[in-house]
Amino acid sequence: MTSDPNQTAESAKPKSSRIVPMIVRILMGLGFFIFGLNGFLNFIPQPKTPMPEGAKAFAGALMQTGYMFQLIAGTQLLAGLLLLLNLFVPLALVLLMPILVNIIAFHIFLQPAGAVPGAVLMAMELYLAWVYRKAYLPMLAMRVKPGVD
Repeated sequence: MTSDPNQTAESAKPKSSRIVPMIVRILMGLGFFIFGLNGFLNFIPQPKTPMPEGAKAFAGALMQTGYMFQLIAGTQLLAGLLLLLNLFVPLALVLLMPILVNIIAFHIFLQPAGAVPGAVLMAMELYLAWVYRKAYLPMLAMRVKPGVD
């Protein structure tokens, strides 16, 4: 540590410990922002290979609810934007975790092909959750009195 009293603890960290989380956050934000936007605008072409029947039935059920597919796409879009703007990052990660769990489960149980992008996004999620772990500590308290700081 330097003797400069104006140097903050954040700036005293090695450069890689600041840059790597930023790169991962931006890449993950871009991925979810683009896929969330695609849920509304459908600009990514559909795959040429047919989906297995179970995967088709699941996707069809999401569409037939009239709201679930839009809710998932909207959550991806919002959380991706929050990650890109570096706003409420721990909240964005919490919003994305159930989506990522379902992406992984979808590929394990319904369509094993194409699991790599979901696995990469899950690894990014877990890395960023670790980086921002101090933000989650209050949530992990076993007993908390309401309204008490």
